[in-house]
Amino acid sequence: MRRRRFITASAAATVALALDIDETPMTGRLSMSDITHARERIDRLDAHFSAIGGESLLAVATAYLDRLTTAADHCTYGPRVEQAFHTAIAVLCSSAGWAADDAGNLDAAHQWRTTALQRAILGAGHRAQARAWSDLATHARRGGHHREALRISQTALASRGARQDPRYAALLQSRLAIGHARTGDHPAAARALLAAQTAHDRINPTEPAPRWLNFLTAAEISGLAAITQQAMGHLAYAETATTQALTFLEPGLRRSHAYYSVQLTELKIAQGNTAGARTTVAAIDTTKVSSQNSTGRLATVRRTLATA
Repeated sequence: MRRRRFITASAAATVALALDIDETPMTGRLSMSDITHARERIDRLDAHFSAIGGESLLAVATAYLDRLTTAADHCTYGPRVEQAFHTAIAVLCSSAGWAADDAGNLDAAHQWRTTALQRAILGAGHRAQARAWSDLATHARRGGHHREALRISQTALASRGARQDPRYAALLQSRLAIGHARTGDHPAAARALLAAQTAHDRINPTEPAPRWLNFLTAAEISGLAAITQQAMGHLAYAETATTQALTFLEPGLRRSHAYYSVQLTELKIAQGNTAGARTTVAAIDTTKVSSQNSTGRLATVRRTLATA
């Protein structure tokens, strides 16, 4: 445990240095180039989150948010810069929400996600609004409020960001499918899964994705489909889809590898395949993963296997 904390703390220090937080102007007049630099720093933070998780990055994200909100209060800027500034802060609040989620602080995660939506609305950032709605749906689902999660997902899909970008549509339809499955509407879940795959197929691979969405590959679509299948009680299908996700995942996405490896172990246990579960769990390495969500679930499956 001490080794994992050392590694993630070192990662946070590296990110803080790379972000150059102290270079953000605190006085004077801001221009669009200042917003561009801020977005580049936020992109670097999101890249580290995708790689290792967000628990160790929460302090970095919140410190940078303090810096940006102080700059917003003390600097001058025109209407165009103001809107872009709100949108950049919204994106960073969404990142902080996931970092808090990985740290196990769901109250803080909800606060940051709500603030992200408010800032995105102020900035008229349609994609930032879609992301914030999507994150709030995930938060509701984590709290067991499945009908609320379903309604939020439907609201997110009606946003301009989802209508304009198939990446957002694919993610939101995948999460909508989970919501339908967990509220017992299996036909609607199947339709949402098909819509997610259709949207993903429409993605133009030559168009760069927002950095925070770099995890949304065919592997992630399979992994989210597995969660839907599991919620519908189709455990064999869920296991196949989870295995496919792990096969397609890029090596650098260690957080996702850990998450879906634990999911695969849970599915094997649920089907009575304790031997297969032990083989899977023995290969899981979370020493470079900074997410209590994954490490907590891993500890639970290990305890289950110890008594099986």
